[in-house]
Amino acid sequence: MQENKRGQWGSTFGFLMASIGSAIGLGNLWGFPYKMGSSGGFAFLVVYLILVVLAGVALMMGEFALGRKTGTGVGAYAALSKKYRVIGWMAAFCPFLILSFYAVLAGMTLRYCVGFLVQIFGADGFAGQGSSFFGFLLYDSKSMVLFLALAMIVTMVVVMGGIQGGIEKFSKAVMPALGVILIGIIIFVAMQPGAIEGYKFMFKPDFSVFADPKSFFNVLKTASGQMFFSLSLAMGINITFGSYLSKDKSIQKNAVIVPFSDTLFALLAGMMIMPACAAFGVDYGQGPGLLFASMQKVFLDGMGGTVGNVVGFLFYFLVFIAAITSSIALLEVCTSSVVDRQLRKGKEPNRKKISLVFAIAIFIVGLPAALDALGSGGAALKAPFELLGLEIGGSGYAMWNDCWLDFYDMITEGVLMPLGALLMSLLLGWGLPNLVKDECEEDGKPFRGAAYFKFAFRFLIPVIMVIVLATQIQSFFNL
Repeated sequence: MQENKRGQWGSTFGFLMASIGSAIGLGNLWGFPYKMGSSGGFAFLVVYLILVVLAGVALMMGEFALGRKTGTGVGAYAALSKKYRVIGWMAAFCPFLILSFYAVLAGMTLRYCVGFLVQIFGADGFAGQGSSFFGFLLYDSKSMVLFLALAMIVTMVVVMGGIQGGIEKFSKAVMPALGVILIGIIIFVAMQPGAIEGYKFMFKPDFSVFADPKSFFNVLKTASGQMFFSLSLAMGINITFGSYLSKDKSIQKNAVIVPFSDTLFALLAGMMIMPACAAFGVDYGQGPGLLFASMQKVFLDGMGGTVGNVVGFLFYFLVFIAAITSSIALLEVCTSSVVDRQLRKGKEPNRKKISLVFAIAIFIVGLPAALDALGSGGAALKAPFELLGLEIGGSGYAMWNDCWLDFYDMITEGVLMPLGALLMSLLLGWGLPNLVKDECEEDGKPFRGAAYFKFAFRFLIPVIMVIVLATQIQSFFNL
C-alpha cells in the first residue's frame, strides 16, 4: 500500500530518462567543458573516464540497490539500522544545499535564453551590453532573483505532479528533444573554420598537465568532483529513484546505461563547446564563465545576425532544460524524504504542500548565491571573503570563501559527497556485503562481476574516496 502511495515508474524507459536527466544537466553542459578546458583537455578526460569505470558505476549500482531494497529514499540508511542514520542525513542535506545554488545557475541560463529569443525578433535582449552581459547580469539583483524564482517554480510544478504524472512524463518528453538540439548544434559548429582545433584539444593525447604530482592531484580532484556532480552520486538522487524501481527491473543494466549515457552527453557537450571556442577565438580555460560570457560571445560576435541569435536561443534553451531535469531530481529527494516519513507514521502526505515548502526554503537559501555577484565584490550582498575582511589571494584566503556558491559547493562536493560515498562503500563492502548482490538478482538474473564489485566496495572505492576527500579539502582550504 505504501509503495502505491509513494509512486512507481511506469516504464523502464521513463526511469532511464529521469535518471539520465538527473545526471545530464549543468554538470555536463557547464561543468564538464570548463573543467576540461582548465585541466588539460585530454588528460582530464582520461582521469574522468577511469573514475567513472572504477567507481562511478559501482556507486550508482549500490545506491539503486539501497533504494529498492528499503523502498525509501534517503531514509534507506535509517531503515537498515539506526546506526547508519547519519549517512542518510548527509544525503538529505546535500540536494537541498546543491539546489540552492544550482537553481541560481539555471535561472541565469533562462535569462540568456530569453535574451536571445528577444534578439530574434529584432529587439535588444541584453540591456545594451552585448557580449559583456555576463558581468552586468551578476550585478542585476532584480533579474538574478526573478530568474532564480522562475527556475524554482518550474522545478516545483513538475515535482508536485508526482513520479509518473510529473517527473517521468516531463523527462520522457524533454530528454529526446535535448539530444536532437545538441546534435544539431554540434553539426553546425563542426562546419565552422578552425573547429578542428577544439577536437584536437579534447582527443589528442597530451599529459603535459601531469608534469608534477600536485598538478595530477588537482586534475584528480577536479575530475572526481565532476563525476559526483554529473552522475548525481552521494546526494540521495539515485537512492530515491531506485526506491521507485520495481523488482523485475535490472539494476545492473541500468547502473551501466545511466553513467554511459551521461558520459556520452558530457563528451557531446565538449564537442559542442570546445570546437566553438576554437572556431571563434575563445580561450578554453575561461573557467565557470565559459558557458555564459564565452559562449554568448561565440553567438553574438562570432556567428552574428539571425543565425547567431537562433543558435544562441537553442543552445541556452538546451542548457536550461538540462538544468531543470537535474533540479527536479534534487527537489524530489527533499520532497520524498518527508513523504516517506509521513507514510511510515500512517499519515496521508500532501506532496504539493511539501514541495512548495521546500521550494520556498531553497529559494531563500539560494539568495546569497544570487546576490553576491559570484564573488566579484561590491554586490548587493557581500561575498564570504568580504564578510571576513580578506583580500583575494591574500593571507587566510581560500576557495571556500570566494563566493557563496563556492561556500555551498565546499560543503557538498568538497566534503559531504566524497565522505558519503566513502561511508556507503564501507557499509556495502563490510557491513552488508550481500545487499547489492541479492538486490541485483531480484530480476532472476545472476549478478555479473560479483568478485570485482566486492573488491571495489571493500578496497578500491574507499581508497579512491580517501584520496579525493583529501585533495578536495586541500583545495578548498588552501592547505
